Amino acid sequence: MENAQQHRPAEDGGEPAGEGPGGPGTALELLVHGVGGTTPEQMLDDPRTVRVTGDGIAAVFRRADDADAERDPGARRDGPVPEAYVWCNLTSGNGTRALWLLLLPFMVVNLAHWMRPSAHGRRRTIRLYGLLVRLTGLSLTVLLVAAACEVALDLTAWQCAGTPACADRHSWLGFLSPEGGWWGAPGRRLALAAVVPAALTGLLWFLSLRTWSAYESQQPPGGSEAEEDTGPTALSRPGFWYGRRLGARLRAAHTAAALLTVAAAVGSAAARYDREPGGPAVLAVLGVLLEAALAAGAGAVVWVVCRRGRSERRPDGDADRRLVRGLPLAALALLVLGALYSGWERPGWESAGRLPGNVTFGALTLAQGLLVTVLAGVAHALHRTDPDRRAALRGLAGPAVAMLACALGGVMSGGVSQRVSDWLDGTRASLPGPPVLLTWQASVIPPLLLLLLVMCCWLARRAWHLARAERAVVEEEYAGETGDPGRTRRIASVRAMAALTDRGPRILAATSAATLLLGAGALAGATATGETPGEAARGAHPVVHGAAQTAQALGSWLIGLGFVLLVTWGRRAYKDASARRTIGILWDVGTFWPRAAHPFAPPCYAERAVPDLTWRIATWTRATGGRLVLSGHSQGSVLAAAAAWQLPPSARRRVALLTYGSPLERLYGRWFPAHFGPDALDSLHRDVVCWRNLYRRTDPIGGPVRLPGDGGPDVDRPPLKDPLAYGRTAEHPLPAPILGHSDYRADPAFAEERRRLLARLRPEVPAPRRTGEPGPAA
Repeated sequence: MENAQQHRPAEDGGEPAGEGPGGPGTALELLVHGVGGTTPEQMLDDPRTVRVTGDGIAAVFRRADDADAERDPGARRDGPVPEAYVWCNLTSGNGTRALWLLLLPFMVVNLAHWMRPSAHGRRRTIRLYGLLVRLTGLSLTVLLVAAACEVALDLTAWQCAGTPACADRHSWLGFLSPEGGWWGAPGRRLALAAVVPAALTGLLWFLSLRTWSAYESQQPPGGSEAEEDTGPTALSRPGFWYGRRLGARLRAAHTAAALLTVAAAVGSAAARYDREPGGPAVLAVLGVLLEAALAAGAGAVVWVVCRRGRSERRPDGDADRRLVRGLPLAALALLVLGALYSGWERPGWESAGRLPGNVTFGALTLAQGLLVTVLAGVAHALHRTDPDRRAALRGLAGPAVAMLACALGGVMSGGVSQRVSDWLDGTRASLPGPPVLLTWQASVIPPLLLLLLVMCCWLARRAWHLARAERAVVEEEYAGETGDPGRTRRIASVRAMAALTDRGPRILAATSAATLLLGAGALAGATATGETPGEAARGAHPVVHGAAQTAQALGSWLIGLGFVLLVTWGRRAYKDASARRTIGILWDVGTFWPRAAHPFAPPCYAERAVPDLTWRIATWTRATGGRLVLSGHSQGSVLAAAAAWQLPPSARRRVALLTYGSPLERLYGRWFPAHFGPDALDSLHRDVVCWRNLYRRTDPIGGPVRLPGDGGPDVDRPPLKDPLAYGRTAEHPLPAPILGHSDYRADPAFAEERRRLLARLRPEVPAPRRTGEPGPAA
């Protein structure tokens, strides 16, 4: 892709549309690839390609022979001129993408924002849903920074550096030990260790700002405002893919919340010591003032998060510069004051026990549980307003995914704390260790994994029954050809495995419900006993005591293993492009949506890709007046649909939509009903001139869109045969592969449907327009 030649697009020339070679006969096929990415050479089936427009991140390519297709009317071509939009570097470009694995909980909670049920006339309830998800995202930021404070301040600076035996085992902590000199005071150790979580906060802020500039700062075409009635989906609104104001406000609020968390961790221990009888009165007053200022700052952060949601009826380009700059700077000032206050001389102060982390992690766990529970009630109310029988979990997919985001955040936080504690202390048990709540949360992982194992067994049994039923269907479809039982079983098994995708909501429901219940039990156990599960069950029946000890030890081992695997996978992806592409598939699905709930989530590539496609389609149709088939595979079909919604009517009249292996209804319609539900897909069908969808029963991702023809053929073509031939034939002398989700364009039905779409597009062209005249708003 990087070696492709740059070529100026034909529409930049001076030929008037309708009079030059790009007249009514010109036809273009704009190909958009799916998850995992590909190269322009593979998409265009030609080793010689040229870059028409774009850069090294995302660009449009053509075959070298088609570079001047609009200027060469005498060339003989079978079908339209193919163009390839290659966007894979948006999600799997350089090695730094591997670091996005650490942002997984933020990405998941951001998905929950977009999973709300569809509802009409319930604006306040919809706003409440978005508010609850934003607050859940804020709690995840505080949880991440609290975990960093637990590692740096509590385990390292407070416990290990304050224990001579631990400090002696780690020579790099010698200068922080009580015998180490000026830095040996507990408050100064905490102030110095605060650099670590503060630096983490600065890194998250920098990455969020930088990725916004690289991915999401693309101005939408034209800039015209939407009408009051924007239709059944927000994706048609001109400001949907440009939310600068909300992104900047959330970035400022989350940065301030993280800095305030660090300031509270630094100053709370000193303020607690100063309040003890006999403590210095001046420092006690300063501690009260600092805690009051921190509480006021926390209130300001919550107000900013609650105050404003997304504004999609127009591009939201206002900056809110005072708020965006002032809030993080005020939090940073409080952090500096807290460090100075904590580092003040306090004779006789020694570090003992743990920092008050139990209270922090317990409050976060309780708040997240309450937020998810209330969110479930709001989602249920929205679903009852406008029931959609195809919606996943009857509208409760968003709360279930938010619960998983909280669980991922807790597992990652507990995993880091457990591993660092074991590394610092070894097996000598000279340190109190992390808060007992984290140990309780690690102990519920084995029963949760046991539940998942049971669900996997249920899926395997279901797949076996489906495969048995599919064998008769396969024999009927390939009547007269079947005779190889092994071949029949393989085809039936692939179909059965592909059908398991539709059982995903049940797995999510069971996992989320179990996570909520087990998390509540862990919080109750840690609060009631103040001890680890093994210690709390010491006087119980031997079976109960043994189970508690086993769960505690196994949970700690599993959480550590998971953390090591995460780091190893990220390290491998940083060095290995193929592994990075595998991780990129996860981001292809998870980062399609704008960062509306969490500013530190991985960036939204669609805020670059959708404007790219919209600009390309609008400018080409305006310049040539030709016909265009927008051809999208898998996730590319979702991008194609989003771009079609954004097109102006003048361009939409020249566009037909061809999707294949598309998750538009099967995944997006079920999991994101407010944006891809039946009404939204029906409006897309009416907006474009014509639409055809191809799918296979062996495809685990793509499926039908279930829309009628509306005066023409149905949107869905009957399922394509896969494999194309059961055995060896004259056309297929070698065994035909089972393609599943790949290689749709190799099927003869693809060229047939593309030809029909071009025939259905109107051959008439609007009145000729000179290049120098202003075009319609794109």
